[in-house]
Amino acid sequence: MLCAVAEGIRRSSETIIAANDADMARASGLDPAMLDRLRLDSARVEAMAAAVDDISRQPDHLGAVVDQRELPSGIRLEKRRVPIGVILMIYESRPNVTSDAAALCLKSGNCVLLRGGSEACRSNLAIVDAIRPALEAADCVDAIGFVDPSDRASVGQLLAMEGRIDLAIPRGGPGLMKAVAETARIPVIKHDAGNCHVYLDASLEGLEESARAIVVNSKVQRPGVCNACETLLVHRRVADGVLPVIARDLLERGVEIRGDADTRRLVPEAAAASEIDWKTEYLDLVLAIRVVKSIDDAIDHIERFGSGHTECIVTSSEKAADEFLRSVDSASVMINCSTRFADGGEYGLGAEIGISTNRLHARGPMGAEDLTTFQWVLRGDGQVRS
Repeated sequence: MLCAVAEGIRRSSETIIAANDADMARASGLDPAMLDRLRLDSARVEAMAAAVDDISRQPDHLGAVVDQRELPSGIRLEKRRVPIGVILMIYESRPNVTSDAAALCLKSGNCVLLRGGSEACRSNLAIVDAIRPALEAADCVDAIGFVDPSDRASVGQLLAMEGRIDLAIPRGGPGLMKAVAETARIPVIKHDAGNCHVYLDASLEGLEESARAIVVNSKVQRPGVCNACETLLVHRRVADGVLPVIARDLLERGVEIRGDADTRRLVPEAAAASEIDWKTEYLDLVLAIRVVKSIDDAIDHIERFGSGHTECIVTSSEKAADEFLRSVDSASVMINCSTRFADGGEYGLGAEIGISTNRLHARGPMGAEDLTTFQWVLRGDGQVRS
């Protein structure tokens, strides 16, 4: 069925793009990051279809036995994966979430209610229409529901449906997250802010060029997404050598730099950073830079200002990499690679329904396996407990 869903998206590519053009024409007041997430073209529509194909080829997790043993009583015990149930997906801008969420929920045996933002209403409806024939052919059209975004009261009503909706997954800005967290009477897994950091360690022997490439890619490759780097931390031992070179690369690509006093000494073009800058998810070509005196200083900064999404260390020291890994409490930790790899597709999940910054029950990019829970199955021969 998922292969048919992917083909439906491909067949409707022109219709989906036309609907998206209409959404884009009405969205001129949005900031550049939101516009980038909203925009669809033929390559992005094909990427949506390809993600559904990837999901279809993944192993089936439903019914998978993750643990089994025989108890002293002779009862055979199994722990199996089962669907969560009905999932409410609340999201802004990104039309690709419509197809990703639908495919992942179908793969994991869940039903999903899709409540996208009004700015993407035409795009989302066109995608739902494109996949509906595949659902009808498989007699599961009711597995996917689309909630009219013009009904603002519906979100609060849906979040109060204990016993009917099993899980809410919001993806969007701080306002949406706050509203869902304060309103929900059902479990919530948040796709929260991505205030991501890259730390250049004191030990960079042989990695100077890699450090340049990692920082630039983490910030510039697609700045309006949650796994883009927002703050660069540089150990003072290497700052004089690497920071001016990296800053030049960033400035040439249109990045505005906001830095502490040490950064501004080395990079005269940098503006002064304030406390707010360390906390900000810019989603734009803006980067905060701070020179730190030690790896502990870098870890303390991340602990204080990070959002638990993704952090990176660039180092030639295994000891420093291990310390960073043990000490940084984020969903994804990168060692000598770009933060932009924090993505369900890059992790081999086909797509993601979100990147959870929760600790329970899923964390990081969530694929089909993360949309299951467990059931204990006991097989006996008439045993009773004494």
